[in-house]
Amino acid sequence: MAAASSGRVWMITGAGRGLGLAIAKAALAAGCRVAATARAVDAVREALGGDETRVLALPLDVTDADQAEAAVAEILRRFGTVDVLVNSAGYGQMGPFEANSAEDVARQFDVNVFGLMNVTRAVLPAMRKQGYGHVFNFSSIAGVRGRAGGSLYAASKFAVSGFTEGLALELKPLGIFATVVEPGYFRTDFLDASSMRFGDAKLDDYAEVMAAMKDGYNARNHKQPGDPAKLAQALLVLAESSDPPVHFAVGSDAVTIVETKLAAWGAELAKWQALSSGTDGDFEDAAPPPGR
Repeated sequence: MAAASSGRVWMITGAGRGLGLAIAKAALAAGCRVAATARAVDAVREALGGDETRVLALPLDVTDADQAEAAVAEILRRFGTVDVLVNSAGYGQMGPFEANSAEDVARQFDVNVFGLMNVTRAVLPAMRKQGYGHVFNFSSIAGVRGRAGGSLYAASKFAVSGFTEGLALELKPLGIFATVVEPGYFRTDFLDASSMRFGDAKLDDYAEVMAAMKDGYNARNHKQPGDPAKLAQALLVLAESSDPPVHFAVGSDAVTIVETKLAAWGAELAKWQALSSGTDGDFEDAAPPPGR
């Protein structure tokens, strides 16, 4: 498959570091123009250089809907279009659910879910007008499989995955694709304190779970198997596809986790199928089952 064609305009959130920065660099190397956004915009400028004909660095806190609208307006003024949107901004709020406050919950969803929606809402009118585009929403393998100590983060990423499934069906008739990206462990600073936060409440009942979780993260930090540059190249391929996936599990570990989840879900469904299906009533006017 071809790499992304030159001249396309990519808007990338969270482009100051990690996967967002890797995608921005790959798109530029492929000859595309990049609108790179982040809260710390100076880091973006330093990382991507000062070619103003191809790079537009903009400050953006995705939780600010007005700022998202202003950023898109500036991109359209400068480049005339947004062909590809990459919603990669986000962070992980970890720890048992009970250890996280209501404010922790709100902030996690404000950034990972509602912030992503703010940017998507700002971009879609331009994509609808031009009749094409591709939206990449970053979820996580945590949006496929929940884990102890990560229930809140998983909730936000499951929301992104479900949102993107529905969005893809809404947009496809308009010539616009939507793909939810569900990475496994990639070698970024996500496992550092700069990208991961823990609830403050200390609850002895969860101490063993949390100790094991933190030990696992410390052992993986900067030793993750995934290469951000290769993930970025994969997105360039998907951006050129005429039939891209709605779900894109990326990383060999992610593929294994999805396969294991599907098998376990199928076994659970089969085990309880009789009880599940036995709840239908004997209604002569029952509507037919929904199409698939």
